Amino acid sequence: MIFPSVAFLMFFLPMVLFVYYVCLRKIKTRNLFLFFASLFFYAWGEPVFVWLMIVSVCWNYLIGLLLGRYQGRERRRKEKISLWLGIFGNLFCLGFFKYSGFLVDNLNRLFHLSVSVPEVYLPIGISFFSFQSLSYLVDVYRREVLPQKNIIDLGLYIAFFPQLVAGPIVRYQAVAEQIKSRQENWHDFSVGFCRFLLGLGKKVLIANQVAVVADKAFNMPASELTVGFAWFGIIAYSLQIFFDFAGYSDMAIGLGKMFGFSFAENFHYPYMASSVTDFWRRWHISLSSWFRDYLYIPLGGSRVGIFRCYLNLWVVWLCTGMWHGADWSFLLWGMWHFVFLLTEKVWHVERKIPAALYRAWVLLLVMIGWVFFRAADIGSGICYLETMFALNSAAALWNDTATLYWQEYWFYLCLGTVFSVDVALQCKKRFAESVLWQRSMLLLQPAAYGVLLLLVLSFVAKEQYNPFIYFNF
Repeated sequence: MIFPSVAFLMFFLPMVLFVYYVCLRKIKTRNLFLFFASLFFYAWGEPVFVWLMIVSVCWNYLIGLLLGRYQGRERRRKEKISLWLGIFGNLFCLGFFKYSGFLVDNLNRLFHLSVSVPEVYLPIGISFFSFQSLSYLVDVYRREVLPQKNIIDLGLYIAFFPQLVAGPIVRYQAVAEQIKSRQENWHDFSVGFCRFLLGLGKKVLIANQVAVVADKAFNMPASELTVGFAWFGIIAYSLQIFFDFAGYSDMAIGLGKMFGFSFAENFHYPYMASSVTDFWRRWHISLSSWFRDYLYIPLGGSRVGIFRCYLNLWVVWLCTGMWHGADWSFLLWGMWHFVFLLTEKVWHVERKIPAALYRAWVLLLVMIGWVFFRAADIGSGICYLETMFALNSAAALWNDTATLYWQEYWFYLCLGTVFSVDVALQCKKRFAESVLWQRSMLLLQPAAYGVLLLLVLSFVAKEQYNPFIYFNF
């Protein structure tokens, strides 16, 4: 089940809200209901893998209890064994479903073997709930949180449907108190609903529309792709992946707010980044901070020697690429960002170039990276880049196909461009103290949300296919 669907918007969400607020009063029964509602939500699209989710909850619950039992100096060895056992269980599950086919295929090529490649289907969102489980176990081991003794409460943390399949990655310590004693109110509910609606609008009104252009460009034979349409396609894909993922994060944060939970922000206008480092402070913030706190710092971070620090950074970006998918193109994408992050770290090039020029440079680097992220393989990505930069002598500059797609989708690309920067936020800050602005917003804001709701529902009703890019990860 996905958020921009009739099943979710017209049946699942209204029913869950009705039972949660009208039929239930105690926090324990509400948690129990949300847990089973989340399992139903996951089983709607993954009926087989819901058992994997249940096993994951039970496994991490038992390991958490072991970590709590063995805390103490004299039992430190048993505690470490328990932690590594928990880490192995989560990583083995993630590795088997996500990387076993990739591993066997590459071993066959490397050693000229003929081992049959296993057909393993990837459970939706496995990277997200695996990382959440790992953060819980590590935080218990570090004594930053107490082990959860109620399996339903831990299950709700791991399986909560708003952020189950595409994040953001929520830390247990950030929601432990909310699971136990949150206070729902009308203000938070209304704010959450508006945030959910904005995220839904980003997805169906922008991401889904520019995706048509991106899909056409990247699926087009190299002989037919023109220079102009190649740039048109990568700009469209850059907007698609941003509004797709940021829209989902907005919906997750909004839904959480509607049930009394507060999740951290996951995006902050990344295409306005002043450096590649700044881009990763703004893009998928929950993943960047997860790798920083649970991999980079434990490896020694920047507190070690300079070359060890660079090695730590390389390991992080190798893992970041692998996290996104079992394909060499994702590893190349990770290394692409590593090279420019390292360049900034060593030479501080962002300080030596005019700010506006360097922002444009960062945006270009990010878009080139997205080519490998979207292309079917590395070879296809290289061919696409050759056309983009007019290195393919057979490629024309423009053609009728490019004109047709531009005439039909220019509005959505312009809309996406405007809302990918902080124009609305700056307007709000500038006129926040104006009495006329405040009075206007009292009338215009509800009307705007009403129009947005009607538009979103009409687009959802007519579009049957609304995939989220990050469901693959």
